[in-house]
Amino acid sequence: MTHDHDLVLRPTAAQTEAALNPPPGRNGGDLVVETLAGLGATTVFGLPGQHALGVFDALRRSPLRYVGLRVENNAGFAADAYGRVTGEAAPLLLSTGPGALTSLAAMQEAASASAPVLAICGQVPVAGLGGGRKGYLHELPDQQASFRGIVKSVHTVRAQSQIPSAIAAAWKSALTAPHGPVWVEIPQDVLLAPAVLPVVTAPDATPDDLVPRPELTAVAADLLSRAARPAIVAGGGVVRADASGKLKALAEKLDVPVVTTFGGKGAFPWEHPLSLQSWLEDRHMTDFLEDADVLLVVGSGLGELSSNYHTFRPRGRIVQIEADLGKLESNHPALGIHADARLALQALLETVTERTDPTAEERVRQVLARVRDRIAAQDLTLEQRVLASVRRALPADAPSFWDMTILAYWAWSAFDPRGTNLMHSAQGAGGLGYGFPAALGAAAADPSRPVLAVSGDGGALYSVAELATARQHDLPVTWLIVDDGGYGILREYMTDTFGEATATELTRPDYVALAESFGVPAVRTTPDALETDLAKALATPGPSVVVLPALLRMFAPTHLA
Repeated sequence: MTHDHDLVLRPTAAQTEAALNPPPGRNGGDLVVETLAGLGATTVFGLPGQHALGVFDALRRSPLRYVGLRVENNAGFAADAYGRVTGEAAPLLLSTGPGALTSLAAMQEAASASAPVLAICGQVPVAGLGGGRKGYLHELPDQQASFRGIVKSVHTVRAQSQIPSAIAAAWKSALTAPHGPVWVEIPQDVLLAPAVLPVVTAPDATPDDLVPRPELTAVAADLLSRAARPAIVAGGGVVRADASGKLKALAEKLDVPVVTTFGGKGAFPWEHPLSLQSWLEDRHMTDFLEDADVLLVVGSGLGELSSNYHTFRPRGRIVQIEADLGKLESNHPALGIHADARLALQALLETVTERTDPTAEERVRQVLARVRDRIAAQDLTLEQRVLASVRRALPADAPSFWDMTILAYWAWSAFDPRGTNLMHSAQGAGGLGYGFPAALGAAAADPSRPVLAVSGDGGALYSVAELATARQHDLPVTWLIVDDGGYGILREYMTDTFGEATATELTRPDYVALAESFGVPAVRTTPDALETDLAKALATPGPSVVVLPALLRMFAPTHLA
């Protein structure tokens, strides 16, 4: 009797030849890049440092393309975006201590957004590990401890023979639902030592499927089939699982309205007659969802933003499909189904009974009309005009990346992404500086189409160094900077809370002159000229900057009845 685990993969003739006759001059870093290439990586991001130089030396002997950024956190954001748009693990090469710690905010965002980032970090030599008193440059007592509470898994290497397996295990972890960042540490001397191992040719890191339990999907299907007023909340898990087609099919089979969370933008077609769009920070939408007798929540933990600041009080039954076990029933009791969104939606598609609801589309129209009327009563014409200009200027298939800025807060609710996996922001963890470096990562993944980045002037100052990266790699990113002279949303929060704002006003550079000093063309625009100037910049090859001096306001808080 032959068991699957008894099967052995026999090397091909080419693999045998490479193993027996490795090229000269290899070191431990070559084992890293060979493993990455064998797993299917084509592009790596990062920043060199003393303890990681063995990997960077090996890159010149590798087919991998290296995109170097100027700040480790920005490199992490670029890898995050690459992972989001490709669905592949994005290697991020870092060095020890300050370099590693500078990437922490990016790792938190990747974890919050389920972006598969594979961070490979150098370490002090093996003799210095665990002590923290050897006096090595960049030494930390326990570097892993800084990341263990953020990343999905930590993988430590102590010898060259461990490198391929550790990286393959990390790759598998990053791509097993829910996707997320992982951390690999390799000491400096292990990377620098001559490699005596054969060339790495065929690592296996196939991610595990997270399959729903059939008794749970059977109950969920029955609830949905018999519901009088069902509704669906679609989160980022639908996008990460590439399940938007199955979501649409299920919604149409059940005739059920769908609202997408801010992280789930594009999970459901914006103009579909069953689309509630993304107005989750609106009491009218909260009321609609509270009235559902069965609410299917797919790929969302119903966190702060998705629950309208925890004011959502459901009266019906919740069915929650979630790949992240920690988010399952974390905010509301539910029929919790721990599963990949794609597999769970497929199971529901196969088991629900088709239902029709002649009132569904009209109820969708009514709630969206109430939302529009509320916004129209607030004298926010400029904000809506600016967002509409951005939408018209951006090609339908072009991705966009939004920093934590007032225009992005508008976009979460009001922007039509015109497709799945096209609109991304830092709303998972909420850190500043995401938009521009993330757009660079997306452009590195697919330089055939323009990419838009949107920042405020405050967030832009986190990322200006990456104008050099954009120019060096000639990446087709247009960066829209909305300049209101400070931290605009914090200014609003403080004024509303305390009557005046403190520490929100900023001295900032001439962004047009600054961009041009990097060799990046730039233009200062107006609300009236924005659409034309932005469209022209997006149509021009290579990087560009568009600066819009404007004081935008948020719509009024709507989580109160």
